[in-house]
Amino acid sequence: MPRAVRESIRGVLTDIDDTLTTHGQLTPAAYAALARLRDAGKLVIPITGRPAGWCDHIARMWPVDGVVGENGALWMRYDPSRRKLLRGYAASEAERRANRERLAAIAERVLREVPGTALASDQAYREADLAIDFCEDVAPLPRSEVDRIVAIMEAEGLTAKVSSIHVNGWFGRYDKLGMTRTFLADAFGVDLDRERERFVFAGDSPNDAPMFAYFPNAVGVANVRAFLDRIGTPPAWITRGEAGAGFVELVDALLGPRGPGLPA
Repeated sequence: MPRAVRESIRGVLTDIDDTLTTHGQLTPAAYAALARLRDAGKLVIPITGRPAGWCDHIARMWPVDGVVGENGALWMRYDPSRRKLLRGYAASEAERRANRERLAAIAERVLREVPGTALASDQAYREADLAIDFCEDVAPLPRSEVDRIVAIMEAEGLTAKVSSIHVNGWFGRYDKLGMTRTFLADAFGVDLDRERERFVFAGDSPNDAPMFAYFPNAVGVANVRAFLDRIGTPPAWITRGEAGAGFVELVDALLGPRGPGLPA
């Protein structure tokens, strides 16, 4: 990534699972990298498939400016001056409530027809989507079985996306990119279509594909290579390190190497 590009970056948008985290853990170095970005005056926003319950915690307690969750179903931002968590949703509360009943029935079908799957352990904290675990807390399933999960969801009228650990399904045509655009406009007055070159998105899996295609300076951590055959437009840049180490590598490229005393 050319130096002029790195110096022009205003904000970093990042996936969480297997981009910030490593083997399911948020490392001290990756967390410190988030803080370094924020201390440097960059906008820092996780863009994740993780649930609303996690997003509440992330928005309040992580060194970030907000979070987009459930693959674009919602955003959350903590306003310390008002001591209030602010939220935005793609669907109304009534729509989300009705959809959850339908999603529960679809979940039963998936679990029945694709042995070895399970509801994601964070499903209880979700407001808008269904997450089927194919390798986080269950034995990893082959791609053919992941494709069966997607096919069932799509046959039931869901939008289905594959992350590194789950297949997520939801009613509606929203996605990570659409809600990111909405959040940045609502919270920070950013016209993303005009400023896309000043933002980096970091990710690792097929559900990040719309972001990779949209952002000229999208970055994949090294483990994205396992999914490049399923990503129409690959990220412009790929780190040498995998997962959280790759994210730290990106932050070092943007801000300079870590100083003494920071986690390695």
